[in-house]
Amino acid sequence: MQLMTNLFSSGFHLAEIVDFLARSKLVESKFVTTMREGLSNCKSLSEILNELRFSNSVITQVALADYHGNTQQTLQLITENLTKMQKVRQKLVTVATYPIILLVFLIVIVLGLKTYLLPQVEANNFAGEVINVLPWLFIGFGVMLTGLALGMARYFKTTSPLRNIQKIGHFPLVRTYLKLYLSAFYAREWGNLIKQGLEMRQIFAMMTEQNNQLFREMGQDLLNAMALGQEFHEKIHRYPFFTPELALIIEYGDMKAKLGDELLVYADESWTKFFEKVEKTMTLIQPLVFLFVALMIVLIYAAMLLPIYAQMELGM
Repeated sequence: MQLMTNLFSSGFHLAEIVDFLARSKLVESKFVTTMREGLSNCKSLSEILNELRFSNSVITQVALADYHGNTQQTLQLITENLTKMQKVRQKLVTVATYPIILLVFLIVIVLGLKTYLLPQVEANNFAGEVINVLPWLFIGFGVMLTGLALGMARYFKTTSPLRNIQKIGHFPLVRTYLKLYLSAFYAREWGNLIKQGLEMRQIFAMMTEQNNQLFREMGQDLLNAMALGQEFHEKIHRYPFFTPELALIIEYGDMKAKLGDELLVYADESWTKFFEKVEKTMTLIQPLVFLFVALMIVLIYAAMLLPIYAQMELGM
């Protein structure tokens, strides 16, 4: 995606980009072949990316760029966001790797204590009791998380994406991140389309034609609300997965006839806030994990030393 964006910025059109990729061999031959076949069949860039198994988010943004014409800007935004998300993932892996290794060693030590050391000493203390039940707590917690994840995945596959996202919008832990992400995403797309002179009814109808099921359902829901005489900003305000500021931006931007520009400005601010919040959360995860590891180490020492001290006092 980064390479395609750079070539678009340099003035290459799609056919020239495919020729360049074929000659440079910077990507797999299958990638180039799919793009050539798509161009020969007069397919759009979004349809080609769909065949290349890009994410629904990327495909939807590129498909809408075919309408508002800002393909280069859209690709740049996609590339920037993908780069930031990649950095977040790398940071998460970096933050989590060392504590996870420590946790694995702690679990092994706890199992060793429970099996070999504690049966040989009197461990009738709180630390000893915790050490005895800790392996079962880990196993139970792991089974519970696995079952919960599988159950939620199965439930979300069988229900409406719009209803699912409305329910997730009420979850305290993810609510803030979801609102910022979706508000930034939709504000950007709506702002671009409005700036090209499209009416809201045309935009909503366009949404119902996209591959993204959530996009389609929201477009149909907005069309239904418009048919009932409901204002755009009122409907947006009722969605639990959008920020309250987005509805206000739409209301006042519509009054001043500058809705497209204001939505684009708000989208940039929302993207910035979203990534700042994600990075801030990443910096909090590692200290919490280390605190948990430290508590486990204290419990292990207590389980080993308290029985020894007790026996020493009896001997004296």
